[in-house]
Amino acid sequence: MTEHAAHTEASFDTRAAHAGAEWSDAASRTVPLYLTAGFRFDAFDTAAEHFATGAGFGYTRTGNPTVSALEQKLATLESGAEAVFLASGQAAVTTALLTLLSAGDHIVLSAHIYEGTRGLVFDNLSRLGITATLVDEISDPDAWRRATRRETRAYFAESIANARNDILDVALVAGVADEFGIPLVVDNTFATPALLRPIEHGAAIVVHSASKFLGGHGAALGGVIVDDGRFDGVTAGRLFPHLVERNASGAPSPWERHGGRARIAYARETVAPRFGATPSPFNAFLVGQGAETLGLRVRHQSAGALALATWLEEQPEVASVDYAGLPTHPDHDLAVRQLQGGFGSVFAFTLNGGEPAARAFVEAVQLVTHMTHLGDVRTLVLHPASTSHSGHAESERVRRGVLPGTLRLSIGIEDVDDLRRDLARALAAAGAASGSPAAVAGSGDRSTEEILA
Repeated sequence: MTEHAAHTEASFDTRAAHAGAEWSDAASRTVPLYLTAGFRFDAFDTAAEHFATGAGFGYTRTGNPTVSALEQKLATLESGAEAVFLASGQAAVTTALLTLLSAGDHIVLSAHIYEGTRGLVFDNLSRLGITATLVDEISDPDAWRRATRRETRAYFAESIANARNDILDVALVAGVADEFGIPLVVDNTFATPALLRPIEHGAAIVVHSASKFLGGHGAALGGVIVDDGRFDGVTAGRLFPHLVERNASGAPSPWERHGGRARIAYARETVAPRFGATPSPFNAFLVGQGAETLGLRVRHQSAGALALATWLEEQPEVASVDYAGLPTHPDHDLAVRQLQGGFGSVFAFTLNGGEPAARAFVEAVQLVTHMTHLGDVRTLVLHPASTSHSGHAESERVRRGVLPGTLRLSIGIEDVDDLRRDLARALAAAGAASGSPAAVAGSGDRSTEEILA
């Protein structure tokens, strides 16, 4: 009896559940969306093989064709061996670190990292017995060496940092990490692989908030881990025994089964599914659609950012602009050498007049959107001192380049002249709020020099 015949002979409720659910895959030009919790096994032995080897798909928490297609795309874009897509950028960072770190281990971090990562390390991982040291002078190799301990298992930094646009010399820091046999993990969210591929410069692992530039549309959350596939269990096994030793049941280790891909295999098979950072296949579909135009968007956005940063630097209402694309930025030469195709589209600038000017600016924009996000096709603005960096003492914010009058822009794909008109309108409002276009930057009547003292 055919399945169609079985359905027609069944009751109404049975037909409602089963009829029309049988099909043969069509040759879709775009990646199909497999929005399903699980997958049928076509034979008894197929299920057994899946559980034994991981072949095929059984349950979306451990694998999904839509997610897998995106992982292949992102691994290729980052020049990596393999990728794991996760529910958010924070999930990607967490999974990457838990793949490397155990209780009693230590990690060295750039002091310029995202606040969510800092909180994860110092508030959450610290409760698991993991310690950390921050490096402020990220361009000094000896600073990384001094921070390294016998129990250090990873370095972590961002390719372009928020909000001062600090640029990481990936090859330099990766070289120091190699001296100790530990991996460098780089958050490449701001640069994207369109401008920089850290693995090509020696990084071992790259993470992203895919919610930002990779998707580009601001419609879906996601995160990704990309591994270089060069893990060496012979030389690094003593540092990462969980990757090379068999477990209590005697099953082959990730190193025995996957060789150089042992790290990413452990992240995929052991950390991500057990901690439940499973992405929706729909989100993977949306990020995949956005990633197809990543290069076009990022190059266009970077060109717009450079034009607007150059213009802002000349305006009397603006005290300073922190954008690596400007010759005045301390990391400009490194950015020119390391970034290809642009300098990114996110930068900060500080208004004369402090917080009153920043408030007036934010409330005056019409085309620019005020929200906590970046990498969107729309231009966004945020006041870091009262939002993303509000948890820091003023002295710490100043060290990070965040003053009361500092604003962060993420430039979208709009016409630059339209954006310039909107920013000019907001600058006029900021100048009026501060009493004069050239009012001194600060809080109240405090000068920039007083704040920095």
